[in-house]
Amino acid sequence: MMKNKFGLISLFIVLLLVLSGCTEGEQSDSKEGSREVVVGLVSEPDSVDIHRTSSTGEANTPLYDTLLKQDFEGNIVPNLIADYEIIGDGKEVIFNLKEDVKFHSGKPVNAEAVKLSFERLVESSPFSTNAGDIDSIEVISEYSFKIKWKDQFAPFFINLTTSFLAPIDVSVLDENGEGFEKNPSGSGPLKLSKINRGDSLVYEPYEDFNWNDGGPGFDSVNFRFIPDEETRILEFKKGNIDVLLNVPYQYIKDLEKDSEVTIERVPGDVLSYLGWNNKLPIFQDVKVRQAIAMAIDRESIIDNTLNGEAKAVFGPLPKAAFGYSENIETMARDKYTRNIEQAKNLLAEAGWTEKNKDGVVMKDGKPFAVELWVDDDPANQRAAQVIQNQLMKIGIKINIAVKESAVIIEQTPKGAHQMLLWSFGWPDADVLNFLLFGKDKSKRLHYENEAIYSLLDKAAIEMDQDARLKLYEEAMEMLVEESPFVPLYVKENITAVRNFESFVVHPINGSIEWQDVKVKE
Repeated sequence: MMKNKFGLISLFIVLLLVLSGCTEGEQSDSKEGSREVVVGLVSEPDSVDIHRTSSTGEANTPLYDTLLKQDFEGNIVPNLIADYEIIGDGKEVIFNLKEDVKFHSGKPVNAEAVKLSFERLVESSPFSTNAGDIDSIEVISEYSFKIKWKDQFAPFFINLTTSFLAPIDVSVLDENGEGFEKNPSGSGPLKLSKINRGDSLVYEPYEDFNWNDGGPGFDSVNFRFIPDEETRILEFKKGNIDVLLNVPYQYIKDLEKDSEVTIERVPGDVLSYLGWNNKLPIFQDVKVRQAIAMAIDRESIIDNTLNGEAKAVFGPLPKAAFGYSENIETMARDKYTRNIEQAKNLLAEAGWTEKNKDGVVMKDGKPFAVELWVDDDPANQRAAQVIQNQLMKIGIKINIAVKESAVIIEQTPKGAHQMLLWSFGWPDADVLNFLLFGKDKSKRLHYENEAIYSLLDKAAIEMDQDARLKLYEEAMEMLVEESPFVPLYVKENITAVRNFESFVVHPINGSIEWQDVKVKE
């Protein structure tokens, strides 16, 4: 009986290997002659419903087309909106839509549809503040509508270039206003055809989209979510992936040697930062926060974990955002270039004078030991390890905890974390208000400062752009001094592609320009 059992196991293993080989062969064979585009990326979005997700990326934004857009020089230009007229002091604006656009459902993107979409956004989206404090939306005609705000809202126009404010077809929703994932309908270049949770999202080109001459240059797009970078690279090299987003930095030189592979580099607009829950007593003393900032060596993190493919940032905003100030960046760099001795002195002045046998500083008999949350991106995990070593140099012990992105997004607004390695990207300085430091709006950092609240609120309603920039500069100067987080770096967006006649990445926001993608025949 035992011999027969081993025989059955052996037969099973052989069959498994054969089947495994057949599967790989089928995947490669299936790509030959196909116009399918397979995109490999790290993380799966928590939702394709733009009013329900807390983050956007390549896998969910092509479902939507935006009302305005940024051109390749960063100018705000018409898209679904043909033109608009600002009335009086700026509290009212009339928008005129293009008249030939339809949702994926076939229904028109008209004034009534956009009104209903905005109403759902304001009522239930975690990013509802990006629409401002809307008083009313009035449909003027089939393709014209007027928005009236309670106060002016200067960031609105650049916010219209983001997917968060893109119109959705609310007619596909159920009686509770939900069910979008089962029956999604936007007006973007890609129409969702299948959701395989934990594995992939599959799209087809939307035939009525405003394609370049000749129509879409592909038949379908399959976004595959592969957190493990070794597997992702292997799949790309085997030809099972055509577009590799966020190329692991240690493989860039290797891929550059492949004559069939093209590496696309675009300066990033996403700022990675080391943050913490500022409401916790351990982070209440500004000297502690400044000591942490002074202990960080950004260049070491960039060189050792990102192969130098990032730019160090010291100020609160990345260079790509409206409101960035070179003066603030220089001030922050001068103040927080790594200085271990000064960092130790600041900790001592804050009362962290003793050390335990492990070299961890102590106060009132308690060691300075905190947990650092990081997502499942291997590059971020390596960066967390470098930060762990750097902070240990001043006696702060960091325990790294790897969490799924969805968990971090859900738990950090509740203040469940101590420290986190995270990032944000937004084209306007209003991100300091609605996401990072606004009153009752801070989702990750929970920093409270009435003076900064006031400056950010004033900047949001200031329609004069020069005056608005000055307000943000004042707010950022205070943030540099208060150090409620440590800006770290902006990574380059690095994408590896093969088998395309044409493949274009937007030079400002780094997204794939699907109307310019054409698979090699």
